[in-house]
Amino acid sequence: MRRWNGLGEVPADWGRSVVTIGVFDGVHRGHQRIVGAAADEARRRGLRSVVITFDPHPDEVVRPGTHPPLLASTRRRVELLEGLGTDAVVVVPFTLELSKMAPDEFVQSVLADRLHAAHVIVGEDFRFGHKAKGDVALLRDLGEKYDFTAEGMPLVANGDTITSTYVRGRLDAGEVAEAARALGRPHRVEGVVVRGHQRGRALGFPTANLETQPHTAIPADGVYAGWLVCDSDRYPGFRWPAAISIGTNPTFEGAGERTVEAYALDRDDLDLYGEHMAVDFVARIRDTLKFESVEALIEEMHRDVDRAREITSP
Repeated sequence: MRRWNGLGEVPADWGRSVVTIGVFDGVHRGHQRIVGAAADEARRRGLRSVVITFDPHPDEVVRPGTHPPLLASTRRRVELLEGLGTDAVVVVPFTLELSKMAPDEFVQSVLADRLHAAHVIVGEDFRFGHKAKGDVALLRDLGEKYDFTAEGMPLVANGDTITSTYVRGRLDAGEVAEAARALGRPHRVEGVVVRGHQRGRALGFPTANLETQPHTAIPADGVYAGWLVCDSDRYPGFRWPAAISIGTNPTFEGAGERTVEAYALDRDDLDLYGEHMAVDFVARIRDTLKFESVEALIEEMHRDVDRAREITSP
């Protein structure tokens, strides 16, 4: 598996390939079908398959401040794409200059000259070129000019149409189990563990407080069952069942900053500050509530932990 940061890293002697293009935010089951089809077609033709994705999200460049919350970091997106059997992933820096390329220029410089495309598979709603003037029909026409074939596929898996917008909607509603079904895995939120108010430790439930990346798609406020994941040198391969809280801790005066915190069940011996961690959301337990007393909150937290243990147990 090869990973290239920019088209300039593609070897000059790279042979003909089957290419698929997209932002692939979340790499949901619809995306997986397209990437898998490209890998299968490449094997059938005796060629190699290449996935083109972009960073940052094109909307961030074309319409700053309007792009949707991101379902996966670039690093996570590339890892997921690599796991789908493709031979190479190229992350193309999306710039204003790239956004102004005419469709013909984009196809020539990216697909023909750099990747020597023999066949291109994209989502049926794929758009490209300046002001998104290019569509699948134009891609087929340009393929005749530049010696490749092209096809658009619906974002469908097992009869269900799946989009990143749908997944974001489920997360906004706190429906993480529905989001997981569309993604084909639990939704993941990443961040570096930072020091918070340390209320969890004082209450007997020390939590990892994640400082998430900007524009991350975070589920609705509430308490969830899931997994706390880390693969650092200190905790290689660490994956532990967790109770996860998202919200502003309304029981406490002065609360207001929205946080993502995870308690690794029955673990109070972890030193996670400064570690890059992730939480995988499995199921929603309850809404965020304001309790009349700290004692009532602690009682509810015990019930949350018991429920999280039930949900994550084999």
